Order: sequence, then C-alpha cells, then structure tokens
Amino acid sequence: GTLAVLRRRPKQNINRAMNKKSAIVTRFAPSPTGHLHLGHAYSAWFAQRAAEESGGRFLLRIEDIDQTRCRPEYETVVLDDLAWLVLTWEEPVRRQSDHMADYQAALTKLEEMDLIYPCFCSRKEIRAEIERINEAPHDAPNKSNGDKRGPVYPGTCRRLYQDDREMRVFAGEAYALRLNMQKAIYLVEQKRGNLSWLDLDQGEQRATPEVFGDVVLARKDEPTSYHLSVTVDDAAQGINLITRGEDLRDVTHVHCLLQALLDFETPDYRFHHLLTDRDGKRFAKRDKSLTLQTLREEGKSLAEVKAMAKWA
Repeated sequence: GTLAVLRRRPKQNINRAMNKKSAIVTRFAPSPTGHLHLGHAYSAWFAQRAAEESGGRFLLRIEDIDQTRCRPEYETVVLDDLAWLVLTWEEPVRRQSDHMADYQAALTKLEEMDLIYPCFCSRKEIRAEIERINEAPHDAPNKSNGDKRGPVYPGTCRRLYQDDREMRVFAGEAYALRLNMQKAIYLVEQKRGNLSWLDLDQGEQRATPEVFGDVVLARKDEPTSYHLSVTVDDAAQGINLITRGEDLRDVTHVHCLLQALLDFETPDYRFHHLLTDRDGKRFAKRDKSLTLQTLREEGKSLAEVKAMAKWA
C-alpha cells in the first residue's frame, strides 16, 4: 500500500532528514489547465502522507502562471476534487498569479549577478543551429517517458554584444531570458563547492544542471517560467520535502542550482512512480474517463478510487 511505499527508504536518510528538520512541510501544486486524474490524486496523497508521518504540514499551491491555459473554473474543480479525496490544507492557498513581484525580484537578483541574457532564437532556429554545427538534438523530448527537455540550446545569443541585445530589445523583438548556465555553475561552485541534494530513497545526488544548457527563466511577455516560479514558491512556503513523480526527477538539477544562486535552502526530495493504464500509458488530463470529476459523477466511492489507484 501507500504507507509501505512511503516507508521504503534507507533508514539513515530518514534519520538525517528528521535531524535536519523539526517537521516535514510538503506541498501539492496542480495547474488549473484541466481536470485532475488518478495520477494527480496519487501524487497529492503521497505528499500528504509524507507530511503526516512526521506530524508535519501539507500545503496547496495553484500553479497558474500560464494565463492562456489556466481557467478559474478548473481551479474550482481542482479544489472540489481534493476535498473529496479528504485532503486538508492550510489557508490561504498560494496562487502563483498573485506573486509575480516575487519572481521578478528573483530574476532581478540573477540579472544583477550578470547571469541573465535575452535570447531571440525561435525553436526552429535553435534546431537549425544544432544541425549546422553537426550536433544531433540528443536531448530531444522523449514522449514515452515524459522527458520535458528539448534540444540543448547552443548559446547563440549568449555571444551577442550588449549593444546588439539592447537594439533588438528596443526594436520590439520577441525574446526569452536565459540563464548563463556555465557562469552560474562556476559562481556556485566557487562559493559552496559541488551541488547536491538528498533523495530520501537513493541518498545524496550530485546535481548536473549543465545537461539542460541555458534554460529559459522568463520571456518578454511572461515574467517567469516553471523553473523560476517553483523554486521561489517552495522557498517562500518553507517547503523542506518536495515530493514529485519520476517524470520530474531531472528538473531537480536545475532547481538545485537556482536554490543556491538565490541563497535558498535546498529541500529534500522523494519521487514516486507514475500511474499508468492497463496498456502502460501514463494518465493524462485528456483521459476524461479517468478524471476524478467523472469518477465522482459515476458514483464511484472514495474506496473504489483508492483501489483503482492501487492505494489499498
């Protein structure tokens, strides 16, 4: 069952985590871009159980920075679904759309460290540049395992002169704000040595954010990205144990670097398996027959839904 899964970790890692922190603080952070499914339910319960085991706190965050896809009606359904799962969380709920100033402050700090630069390249231009320099896009997204990485950016705009950057920005060109990864890693390693985080199942993990290249932290018309906002949010909420699905393990490398650059504490991490259907396909928001709202409307009991998600 779920409790057995949660307890399946090396004893020394549990002891270290408990010695570091008086109580675990976890969070569940859905995006209101659609209806929650069984996989979301499992992830939320996983986080809550982790907090309960230490007498800790479970928080809820609404990640609604994507204003083109996020809708208030989806948030209402999300809250209804979580309440039906008998989850309880502290109020007020943190909504990312209410904290754009926090993300701007973090971005400004990185800019003052000369770690941010505007990139004017489109995805098509990036791929063309990679092909031109005879480097296959070895990090192209792998849809089968949920890998969210795209082709590693070759640093084209990092080499632009400052006058060129300013002229193109002034001309109104679209751009993304990228992190100078190599320089960022150098600064952090000079200050505190090698980056790492604690995985409560697998022990100490060396962070290698360089595999992502110069990641995007904001855009001309979007003041923050997923990487930047969740790093700032977790620090603001005092999250000291981040629970995530295995599909988000890789992004921890980038977040660990941002935590160090912004002088945040590095939380511990736990990763859970991903729920799949009988064909081994991951649950997704487009699978309407498996949304929690549909299951509730069909009269499924909470116990039945738990059994479907293999919690029992």
